Amino acid sequence: MGKTREIQSFFYGQYFADGVRISLGTLIPAFLFTYFGNIQVGITVSLGALMVGLADTPGPASHRRNGMFICLTLVILTALIVNLINSIPFLLLAGIIIISFSYSMFAVYGARAATIGAMGMLAMILNTDTLEGSLLTILEHTLYILIGGAWYLIMSVSVTQVRPFRLAQQELSESIHNVAAYIRTKSRFYDPSSSNQENFTALIEQQILVNEHQENVREILFRSKRIIRDTTRMGRLLILIFTDIIDLFEQSMATHYDYDTICEKFAHTGVMKDIEITIIRIANELDNLAYEINANRTPKPLYNLKEDLERVKQTIDEIEKNEGLNTLPLKKILINARNLNHRIDHIYSYFTLETAKSFRGEEVDYSKFINQQTFDRKILRENLTLQSSTFRHALRMAIVMGLGYLISLYFNVGTHSYWILLTIMVILKPGFGLTKQRNFQRLTGTIIGGIGGAIIVMLIHDQFVLFTLLLLMMMATYSLIRINYIVSVMFMTPYVLILFSFFEENTLMIVQERIFDTMIGSGLAFFSSYILFPNWESSHLNSPMRKLLIANYRYIGMALQIIAGDPPSVTAFKLARKEVYVATANMGSAFQRLITEPKAKQKDAKKLNKFVVLNHIFSSFAVTVLNQVRQADNSALTKEQVKLIRKTLYLLAQSIKAITSEEDMDNNVEVFTEIEVSIPEDLDHNNMDSEEQKLITEQLQFIQRIASDLNKMTSIPTKVTSP
Repeated sequence: MGKTREIQSFFYGQYFADGVRISLGTLIPAFLFTYFGNIQVGITVSLGALMVGLADTPGPASHRRNGMFICLTLVILTALIVNLINSIPFLLLAGIIIISFSYSMFAVYGARAATIGAMGMLAMILNTDTLEGSLLTILEHTLYILIGGAWYLIMSVSVTQVRPFRLAQQELSESIHNVAAYIRTKSRFYDPSSSNQENFTALIEQQILVNEHQENVREILFRSKRIIRDTTRMGRLLILIFTDIIDLFEQSMATHYDYDTICEKFAHTGVMKDIEITIIRIANELDNLAYEINANRTPKPLYNLKEDLERVKQTIDEIEKNEGLNTLPLKKILINARNLNHRIDHIYSYFTLETAKSFRGEEVDYSKFINQQTFDRKILRENLTLQSSTFRHALRMAIVMGLGYLISLYFNVGTHSYWILLTIMVILKPGFGLTKQRNFQRLTGTIIGGIGGAIIVMLIHDQFVLFTLLLLMMMATYSLIRINYIVSVMFMTPYVLILFSFFEENTLMIVQERIFDTMIGSGLAFFSSYILFPNWESSHLNSPMRKLLIANYRYIGMALQIIAGDPPSVTAFKLARKEVYVATANMGSAFQRLITEPKAKQKDAKKLNKFVVLNHIFSSFAVTVLNQVRQADNSALTKEQVKLIRKTLYLLAQSIKAITSEEDMDNNVEVFTEIEVSIPEDLDHNNMDSEEQKLITEQLQFIQRIASDLNKMTSIPTKVTSP
């Protein structure tokens, strides 16, 4: 996709929409109160709107509404409590510690709850040492925060009611873009000059993003009764496109081969370049589809991919005829590329019909594809232990926030000392790697933004121009905060400085103070993550490793069920497939966090990298085999294949048991049971030596070899231990 379209896609997308909504929701109250001569009240109202706005994360409309309401309630209570104890330092210190710990524990209930907890902490920070007065003054201040939060909640809910499908369109578009990027990454395997190790790393990183956005789409589509039950064209269309994109992603995963051998064997023929270009064009076609969906327009194909595929076919035929080489691997690649093109054509066809209701796929229970989050106190109690990474993070947050407050209390760090606490809250993350990354981003963004903001305020004195820049920088800040934090901070610091300039404060002093406070907060957050209840990733890798092996075991085990004549339902099959994708992405994400930690803490990093790559290859071949078994004629299935599947399952089961410790059993990890299936005896008569039979057997032999390699890795005692 060209740069122009990338920019346009961003402005059509959810991130920019979020930025505009939060910015306008925050600035409108300030503007109105300023117009009526009370800018201080306007800022207080705007802060209430901002805190609720930042909790307005993507998801089903009901979840967003409930989340904002809970956030507003907690913000009000927190602001009231903190203002009541502001004048008593030791009580405020205790309050900061207790509130920081309590709100950090919200993370046990998922990402939305964690965001709400963060906004509760933000309310605590912004109300620290800001108000001294009578009870009536405090209640009035709290009322203004309530008005701001309620205003934003009503505005956001109203926008959703007016455009109920818009968020689903935007998230679906983002999901398709990420699938396109995944396929584009796979095209590099056909470039003989590229490094396959680097390609695998990039592929796994991209799969993490694909999984993240697919989960977001599932949450929005499958939790929304309005969309599920919708009989209009749009509601049906969104679900149809998403389910087809999932199938297309599965097909793209299935295209895995011995790329080194293929490139070495066929590089001189030029066919590898043709295949690479064709796959890139498939990715471009998906980008085009995503762009048009985001723009709410009817998409039309960019290319005639059938001509490209036919050209590749002719080249393969010529190689086979002129050079006498076995071109079966190239033919399999071509078949997969055709299948991808067919699925894209199928999606395009929805838009040529008067209604998408004509398309009726297999019945699927969509409710089973979303994670059910329960707010049970038992979950909280189970996490009140040092074995819980959330508990350790909450303790660390409480201690460091308390220490940050003491520093601001007893040392001269300026009049905006709450910036120290704000920096700690933003930077300090459960893992060392994330904290280190956010630390660098915050410091760099603050310094660059501070210099840029100071230059703007010193050179520009026109209030209208400054206000316009403030609005633009706010929109940039909140549009980029979830996709590029460092650039977001670069815009955030200037808009804060412009805001303070309206109060005629010394800009250079504020820049120095902000940078100084940010450095203090960054230092506290960074060093505490290393010495205060450190949460090293190597201590928690057994869980994602085990879940990935179990997901692959259950998925490949479905082949036995199919051969036994008891195929799983469509829902069961797609659920098992989803678990493989999710577990693969989670394992890749855990490994990424591991390699950002200090070298001394990266236990078995090379071995774990091999584990991640082998599992990715295993999953790719498992998808291929299962599709072949599902579509195969009974005559292509043999006892030999059943033995290969059973041997593969046995090796995976041994690997699962090898990394399941007694402590895991005590902690009630997911129960693993081996699959027992009776296979019909008439498979003994299937001795036909067909091409299909050879292909399935060859794939199963390769899968068994990978399972054997995984078993050897997990059978060797590792250094992966509990904290």
